[in-house]
This record gives sequence, structure tokens and C-alpha cells, in this order.
Amino acid sequence: MKQGMLSEAFYQVAALIFAFIVVHATYVTLIRPNADLIQEQQNLLQQTDPNFVPERSFYIILRDYEQETCIILMLWAMAIIGMKAQKTLRERKLLERALVPVGDGTSILPEDARNFARPVQALPEGQRDFLLPRALLAGLHRFQSTRDIQDVSSVVKATCETAADRMETELSIVRYIAWAIPSIGFLGTVRGIGTALGQAYQAVSGDIVGVTVSLGVAFNSTFVALVVSIFLMFILHQLQLIQDRLVLDCENYCDENLIRHLQVPERDTRL
Repeated sequence: MKQGMLSEAFYQVAALIFAFIVVHATYVTLIRPNADLIQEQQNLLQQTDPNFVPERSFYIILRDYEQETCIILMLWAMAIIGMKAQKTLRERKLLERALVPVGDGTSILPEDARNFARPVQALPEGQRDFLLPRALLAGLHRFQSTRDIQDVSSVVKATCETAADRMETELSIVRYIAWAIPSIGFLGTVRGIGTALGQAYQAVSGDIVGVTVSLGVAFNSTFVALVVSIFLMFILHQLQLIQDRLVLDCENYCDENLIRHLQVPERDTRL
């Protein structure tokens, strides 16, 4: 478990560094040079033609540092979501396997719990940490020790609920990123409006180019941040959906393939 947490932390740091390198290199070599060239052309046309209406360029919309930061954070969050989704899909594959080899009409007695737990314990080490094997082993061990079917149902449910809470907690960094992106866009809005107000004297004298560029920073940063946030929240909710389905399906699997086959001898129930 500890090794898995270290690997996950290393993956998150590496994903952030990779996203920063890729996005910043793209901005330096492609987006900002093209945005500056287009901006210069539009400024010249505005000065020569008062009726000129500049077109919204993709490069100009993405040019500023706030938009670059939003895209870096989006790619970082997407890498984390992709890792979580891949792990969840791997866990779902175990639902297709008969981990407890018991047929219809066959009962599991407390004395048999250890034998039925062996196929689950024989799984590879990485798969034994998945939710379904942990729930099955917890149920079988509880049945062997307490000989109480109700206790088995309770421990299986508790194991699944604990796993659901842990999945929810592990997504806290993604939720923080989803919150931070619109905030960064708002910072760009404040910066752009502040710069535009500082150049108001130029607009009074008839030169509105500086004010126009600064207001463009304000509106473009908000626009990009909101679009990125909407997209990221959609992907995050899709991940939560498949995780919630995994927990519910694991509970149903334990009910159908374990709990309903448990049986306590009559002499134990009399006791």
C-alpha cells in the first residue's frame, strides 16, 4: 500500500513537470510568436482604418500566462484522472471472474471459509489490494471467526464504504485544480482591467490600442478558464460515476457470490 502511494505521488509530480514542459514549449515556439505577429498586423490596420474590426484569433485568445497556466493544470488533472480511471477499469475486470468457486446449491460453512479464501489470496500482489478481493477476504475471515452472516454483510458493506471514501479523498487534488482554474482566469481579468485603466489617458487622446489589448487579456483569460473548467468537471464527474459503479457492483458481487451461499449449522444457531 505504501509503495503504491509513493508511486502515485511520483506519477503526479512527473505528470506536472511533463505538462509544464510540453505546454510552455508550445507557447514559446508556436502560440506567442503567432499571436504577436497577428496582434501587430491588427494594430497597424486599426491605426490606418478606423472602421477595422479585428477578428478573434485562436493564438491571441491563448497567448497570455493565465491561459498557459490553466492549460498546464488541465493536463495535469487529466493525467491524474486517467490514472484513476485505468485503475478502476482494471478492478472492474475482476468482477468477471469467479473468485469464490461455489456453485448453485452449494453452501459455505464457517469451517470452509479458509479454503474458499485461498483462490483470492492466490491473486497477484497488485490485485489483492483491489476492492473486490479485500471485501471477499474480509467477509470470509469474519464468517470464520464470528460464524454470523449478518456480521459478514456488515463488514463487506463497511469495506466498500471505506473504499468509496478513500476514492473520494484521492480526488481532492483534482477538485482543487478544478477550483483553481477559474480563479486563475479571474486573476487574468483583474490584471487586464487594471492595465486598461492605467492606459485610460491614451484612450482619451485617441489611441485605444493599448486599452483594447488589455481588455482582451481580461476577457480571453476568463473565457479560456471557464471552458477548461467546464471540460475538466465533466471528465471528473465521469470518473466519479465509474468509481461509484465499481463500489456498488462489488457489493452486489459479494451478495450474489458469497453472502447468499453462507450457511451456519443449526447447532450454532441454537447456541
